[in-house]
Amino acid sequence: MTSLRRTARTGLAAALLAGALMTVTAACAGEASPYPAARAGSGTDWREPAAYSYTLESSEGERSLLGRFRVTVRDGEVTAASGLDDSARRAVERLPDEVPTLGELLRELERARKENADTAEAEFAADGHPVRVSLDWDANALDDEALYVISDYEPRG
Repeated sequence: MTSLRRTARTGLAAALLAGALMTVTAACAGEASPYPAARAGSGTDWREPAAYSYTLESSEGERSLLGRFRVTVRDGEVTAASGLDDSARRAVERLPDEVPTLGELLRELERARKENADTAEAEFAADGHPVRVSLDWDANALDDEALYVISDYEPRG
């Protein structure tokens, strides 16, 4: 089974970049970023926990991230990702930094909404975590859509 471990340096750089992006987004919008809190309309005020794991099935389009993955997240960073099928194993080997956290998926959804993508939809579980994210940037373009299905979500204490 192919898996990935990110280094502390990669995590620090990503955390700094994410913080800067959230600050810029908040400044531009004149309001606080909705993430890591769940998108308004989810019915909850879910926040991405410090540690959790989930299974991601990524499909549709010609994306580099296709297949089923088991993902472990700590402090907003993917600390381990395992491909559960051949496509996912190849993706983890070639592009390990492409495997997202749930917060990153929600930020991609928000960006799609802000940029008026033709489809930018999500479904949320009763506790507010996303269970499905569907994106299509341009309905007339081929292979720019993405469908993410989240299952086996387990917050860690």
